[in-house]
Amino acid sequence: MNEIIKNIEAAQMKAEPPVFAVGDTVRVHAKIKEGTRERIQVFEGVVLKKQGGSSRETFTVRKTSNGVGVEKTWPLHSPNVEKVEVIRRGKVARAKLNYLRGRIGKAAKVKELR
Repeated sequence: MNEIIKNIEAAQMKAEPPVFAVGDTVRVHAKIKEGTRERIQVFEGVVLKKQGGSSRETFTVRKTSNGVGVEKTWPLHSPNVEKVEVIRRGKVARAKLNYLRGRIGKAAKVKELR
């Protein structure tokens, strides 16, 4: 890859990216702009997947809201992601938890890592 592109991507990366894994229940604090005002909105759910690498790395979080599954994908190094709190660690044997999309209730739970 071109040196110029490498330098630009290195400048965009966070100094200490949040540490979490697939299956963890996380609370994502994201900046939301509404007109001239800016606020923090919290989105809590299970990490379904992490993909990409370097400054392009993204992660997807899924939660159930009013009986409807909601997924959001964020760039890991985005300035709009204020912080990512790990609520609990999950015990999973896969890199991508797409099977959770077809499950509801207790079947959609991930076991806790002890």
